[in-house]
Amino acid sequence: MSSAPDSGWFGHPKGLSTLFFTEMWERMSYYGMRAMLVLFMTASLQEEGLAFTVASAAAIYGLYTGAVYFLGLPGGWLADRLFGGQKAVWYGGIIIMIGHIILAIPHDYSFFIGLIFVATGTGLLKPNISAMVGQLYSDADERRDGGYAIYYMGINMGSLIGYYVCGYFMENVGWHWAFGAAAVGMAIGLVQYKLTLNNLPKHSALPANPLGSKGTSRAWGGIAAFVIAAAAVTTAAMTGAIVINPTVVAGYTAIVFTIIFFVYFGVIYFTGNLTDAEKQRMWALFLVCIASACFWSGFEQAGSSLNLFARDYTDRLIGTFEIPTTWFQSLNSLFIIALSPFFAALWINLSKSLVSPSYSVKCAIGLIIMASGFLVMFMAAHYAAEGLKVAPYWLVTTYFLHTVGELCLSPVALSAVSKLSPKRYTGQMMGVFVLTYSIGNIIAGLLAGNFDPNNVDEIPNLYLQIALFSIGVGVVLVLMTFKAKVWEKQGLEEKVS
Repeated sequence: MSSAPDSGWFGHPKGLSTLFFTEMWERMSYYGMRAMLVLFMTASLQEEGLAFTVASAAAIYGLYTGAVYFLGLPGGWLADRLFGGQKAVWYGGIIIMIGHIILAIPHDYSFFIGLIFVATGTGLLKPNISAMVGQLYSDADERRDGGYAIYYMGINMGSLIGYYVCGYFMENVGWHWAFGAAAVGMAIGLVQYKLTLNNLPKHSALPANPLGSKGTSRAWGGIAAFVIAAAAVTTAAMTGAIVINPTVVAGYTAIVFTIIFFVYFGVIYFTGNLTDAEKQRMWALFLVCIASACFWSGFEQAGSSLNLFARDYTDRLIGTFEIPTTWFQSLNSLFIIALSPFFAALWINLSKSLVSPSYSVKCAIGLIIMASGFLVMFMAAHYAAEGLKVAPYWLVTTYFLHTVGELCLSPVALSAVSKLSPKRYTGQMMGVFVLTYSIGNIIAGLLAGNFDPNNVDEIPNLYLQIALFSIGVGVVLVLMTFKAKVWEKQGLEEKVS
């Protein structure tokens, strides 16, 4: 893989601009639509919503967000073995746009069909566009980290646009106009991608490990079988031939994903011919995975229970202007943009001062800080239980703490996977790690199902339980500090040698 010869975009390859803007508009469509999901599902029929219970809406939300991460596994495989990265991103974007268009159609059947399309397209686009950023640089190119930092900025810019645009349309025009705005955003990204495709290196258009002719035929047969099966199940559910309880499905899905995680992790650990040091390093990585799943089960309350709290129990009036509900979720992106440089410098300065916490401790700190946000919501919910509309600063404080927790845990966990995984299993372990996102998102949906607007007295207990559980896991990880540090150190020393 050769480094891109040009430096025509802020000192980086021109291809970075192609991927930056494609990802920005894709994230605009994803986060803009996602911010409305639970609100739309729980809105009354008079408000042109679906009038689902909170439990069902939250479970569907968790299944959707969990599926997005899970489908990234087959999405990456298809690009590596069949399409190549460029076509995977193009096909994925088209499928996403079609999904948003279907969501914009005011019909009883359009909602779930649209969600399936968006989740499938995102699973195809998201992992491959991220991988293509790395393909712009050679292994020795020192611009790589800076390129990913710029790319990550595009993600946050896109989410901000999505929250503000779709949130405005939702509040002032209508639900389906807001879903349509997400489709327009993805369309802009696709047009930009196609017009600047020549900026990308040619090797990113080719599958890294292509299948033979027989394998290709089988792969297309598998894709056709998946489409037929999905269409059959969806049709049966829509016509009432089968009855699907979202909460039950979410519970079983969480169990299945967890079993897959433990089985895959165990197979590599017990049958991967690992050295003793590699096995110790795997134990350290296991702790990081546990922290990740617990963290996302709390953090992803942003789109469900915290979203409902903003709508129903927060005083959103500033003079005569009412803050759109979804705008509160934009606080996470704003805080990330503001705080990322600080945290990047923090770990470097701590290392220079010979203070280098283990990965599990850094993740534990992130988990505990995130949990403190729910202690804030526990107090805010008490005021709501007394029949009061609470001030917006409660949610602002919570999102600030959640963002600080995310910056402590998320980049550190990704770094842990790349550094602690046995070298020959790094790709597979990254796939296993992504399962913690899916597990956490589905559990988040199940927890948010306990947010009962008809029983406001129980809402403080929901947030207190999430806080105490997360703090408990964080404390256990901190207590294992010394052992985790030994596992990491021994494994890394062997990796260097």
